[in-house]
Amino acid sequence: MYMKQIEQLVVLQKVDDEIVLLEEELTTAPKEVSTLEAKLQVLEEEGSVLGEKIQFLTEQQKRLDGEIETDSLRLKKSKNKLMMVGNNKEYHAMMREMDNLEKQNRTREEEKSAVSEELSRQLDARRDLDERLSALMAELDTAKAGLDARMSDAKGRLDELASLRGQAGDAVPLPVLKRYEFIRSRLKNPVIVPVTAGICSGCHISIPPQSFIELQKGVQILSCPNCQRLIYWSNHVPAEEPAETAPAEAAQEA
Repeated sequence: MYMKQIEQLVVLQKVDDEIVLLEEELTTAPKEVSTLEAKLQVLEEEGSVLGEKIQFLTEQQKRLDGEIETDSLRLKKSKNKLMMVGNNKEYHAMMREMDNLEKQNRTREEEKSAVSEELSRQLDARRDLDERLSALMAELDTAKAGLDARMSDAKGRLDELASLRGQAGDAVPLPVLKRYEFIRSRLKNPVIVPVTAGICSGCHISIPPQSFIELQKGVQILSCPNCQRLIYWSNHVPAEEPAETAPAEAAQEA
């Protein structure tokens, strides 16, 4: 009787384990898309800032080009006028004006060079950002496309598990099922756990030696005195072997 109840509870626990995983999937899947959307928004904001910088630097470059061209024309005209100067006073005034124009143009050329370098850096940053944006948008599109399928599959499987859970619960005596559900409503999954070498696998704490002896007898369903989960001796319900071991065992037998 005891062994049958434990086996039925373990079956019920396996159903609940899968339900918990699927419920987490329904919660985390939309969050993954939201996280990607948040990253995309950050990159788009960075792109907006970069765009403003590039526009400002481009305008600065155009302004400097215009000023350099204007002063170059003035300098050329001044040189032509210099040949027609009639006295030293006018000559020196023209020379000072030409000297100032040349100094201004040198300063503007230096400023233009600095602006060009910065503009080049910002354009490189923009290209790098565009590549990251493109990759992230592709990732987001894929995530969105898969989200509906993941959500639909999870909900469909949850409906199946609800039916399986009802069947598993029907196989458990009502008093035991009520005890299971009571613990499930108050503790984090799982509800029933094996005890190996006197250690509860739910809280990883040793149970009292006398409790372990009683558990090994397999007379009644006990609870861990530490975490209050239902417990059973691991030897009473053999652990399922991983599917990967089957081919290896077959090879050894061959």
